[in-house]
Amino acid sequence: MTIRPGLLALTLLLTLSGQAQAYSYAAAGKEPLIDAREALLGAATDGKDASATLSEIADELTYLEEHHKVDLQAPLAAAIKAKDAAATAALLNSAYKAEIERRLEGASQNLGDYQSAKVLVVKSKRFLDLILPSLSEGDRKAAEQALARVLDAIGNPGVFGVGAKPADAAAFAEAQKALMAVLAPL
Repeated sequence: MTIRPGLLALTLLLTLSGQAQAYSYAAAGKEPLIDAREALLGAATDGKDASATLSEIADELTYLEEHHKVDLQAPLAAAIKAKDAAATAALLNSAYKAEIERRLEGASQNLGDYQSAKVLVVKSKRFLDLILPSLSEGDRKAAEQALARVLDAIGNPGVFGVGAKPADAAAFAEAQKALMAVLAPL
C-alpha cells in the first residue's frame, strides 16, 4: 500500500496543528481594567480629565459593583478629580481583587475543563501581579504561594495522558480561600 505524498503532508499538517492548538495555554485577550490603569493613575497625579477612560471601563466596573458588592465608579471619579493617586490606586486594587475572585470562581466551576480553568487562573495572576507591590513582603509571598496552589489544584491533562493529574476541588477551594484572605484588607 502506498501513501501519496500530498496526503501524507496533509495528515502531518493536520496532526501538528491540532497538537499546537490543544496545548496552547496563552491567556490572550484585552483586560480593560489593566489597560486603563496607567491612564487613571496619570490622570489622578496630573489632575487631567479621565472621564473617557472611566467610560471605557464602565461595563467592567458596573459588573464588579453588582456581582462583587464593591463601590468603584463614583469613588474612582472623585479620587481622580481630587488628584488623589493613592486613593485611585487603592480603588483599582479593590477592582483587581474582585476580578481575581471572579476569575477563580469561574475556574472553580470549570475544574472539569483544564484549559478553561487554567486560562482563568492565569488571567487572575495578571491582576494579582498589579496588586503585589502594595502588599507587605510576607503577604506577597503568601499570595504567590496560594495562587501556585490554586494552579496546581486544577490538575494537569498530561501529555497524551501520561502524567495526568486530576483536579482537586478541595485543594482548589482551600488555596482560593487562602489567597482571598491575604487580599481581604484591600
